[in-house]
Amino acid sequence: MNKRTQWSVLSIATGLAAATLTGCGTEDGDSGSGASVVVGMSDDVQTTDPASGYDPGSWLLFNNVYQSLLSFPVGSTEPEPEAARKCGFTDTRTQVFTCTLRDGLKFSNGNELTSADVKFSFDRTLRINDDAGPAIMFPMLEKVETPDERTVVFHLNVPDATFPSKIASGAGSIVDRREYPADKLRTDGKAVGSGPYKLDSFSKERAEFSRSGSYKGPAEIKNSRVVLRLFDGDQPALKKALLAEDVDVAYRGLEAQDIAEIERDTSTGSGIDIVPGTSAEVQHLVLNMKHPVTRKDGVRKAMAYLIDREALVQQVYDSTAAPLYSIIPAGITAHNTAFFDEYGSRPEPEKAKKALRDEGITEKVDITLWSTPSRYGPSTDKEFRAIAEQLNASGLFDAKVRSVEFAEYEKGIAAGEYGVYVKGWVPDYPDPDNFTQPFFGKGNVLENEYENRVITEEIIPATAAENDRSATSGDYAKLQNAVARDVPIIPLWQAKQYAVVRDRVYGLENCLDASTVFRFWEISKG
Repeated sequence: MNKRTQWSVLSIATGLAAATLTGCGTEDGDSGSGASVVVGMSDDVQTTDPASGYDPGSWLLFNNVYQSLLSFPVGSTEPEPEAARKCGFTDTRTQVFTCTLRDGLKFSNGNELTSADVKFSFDRTLRINDDAGPAIMFPMLEKVETPDERTVVFHLNVPDATFPSKIASGAGSIVDRREYPADKLRTDGKAVGSGPYKLDSFSKERAEFSRSGSYKGPAEIKNSRVVLRLFDGDQPALKKALLAEDVDVAYRGLEAQDIAEIERDTSTGSGIDIVPGTSAEVQHLVLNMKHPVTRKDGVRKAMAYLIDREALVQQVYDSTAAPLYSIIPAGITAHNTAFFDEYGSRPEPEKAKKALRDEGITEKVDITLWSTPSRYGPSTDKEFRAIAEQLNASGLFDAKVRSVEFAEYEKGIAAGEYGVYVKGWVPDYPDPDNFTQPFFGKGNVLENEYENRVITEEIIPATAAENDRSATSGDYAKLQNAVARDVPIIPLWQAKQYAVVRDRVYGLENCLDASTVFRFWEISKG
């Protein structure tokens, strides 16, 4: 799997119900009880080594076991000090970033954490450069210096105002230089970090975490232990475990229909609660700009005129998602509704027909929509069949759906065999850069042969260098409008996040937000 493919692995929704977890009520509960909490998840944890992991399950582990220099506070998209006491750009071009560490930091094994460990962690990630790792997030990182044990200086080769957000993510996890090889991955399933929890055991089915007595940072830990049960994509088994009270929290992976069913049952006193939240998870229809069918502007525009997002989210997702009309989702700086403005919200068969006729196309367009059964959510195949029906109902398309397992699917995309396919995205950090640069920058993850030099060479570098993120809105509007005109992708939906939780589990409203950080330490059980 190449790096452009792997960049998207973190950004894949394994289940639509990627939970913003909110407890059964909003009170704090008995945080002093220190009770153990069991969390069930359908995602896998691919690795315990942050030089490799680039998937939602692995980053969940990283965010609780390792510290980064910065972290995202509850409900905030602005990173604040975590292992660092302070951080900031120390030149006017956002190319030198300096952090001072907290005093007395220790790893869970008792070893002292110093600037040497921070440098080692970043150098190691870049040196290993694992295909399944986050090294691709740091092409701008030229070198890391450590003037003393408490100071870390990052030198960037280009201005990047989003660098603080990148190091606040799982990609910035700090490892103990005495415990990790400098040039290869750790594969023993163990982890040594300085975060709120230590990893006691790990297997494909289960991971156990206990409170770390050496942690120093802003997190206030409200339980003594967390057990993470891994259901390997088996949504029915996760639902069964929740109903049997074998798990306290179901996180990532219940089907939309299950959520809707459970939500209807909550009024009967089932002992289960569901609370919705916000999410920056998105899904797109990707169009190959060099495929014999979809390279034609008229075909892509006709599809944009015919797709009914409202019907999709109602019929396929039981309204557990919201229609998305641009590449930057609602809730993220610079979001607009470029596709709504360009193509409307309801099917426009006559406009679609004109787009095809202007292209010289008078026959039905024979097209295949490529899907994969679970990687982007358990309802993806059903969704694609619904999209095919919408296209065919116009009388302008003869659309079919093919679904293949993920490994074959990725090979087909890389080979340029597919004209239309699906990509899901869960952001690495909550900034518009993370919804644009990976898709339209150099070496983009979509692999759809879209080239727009204004976007790649002007807008992306300019927005990356702007320290005032609110000042980027004008440039990002130009980018979103250009994408709507060119139609290299068609945004489909933005997830609504949900938690499914047992009674007397509290604090989960703080466990997931637009930052994508699931905070074990916020959960308490009465």
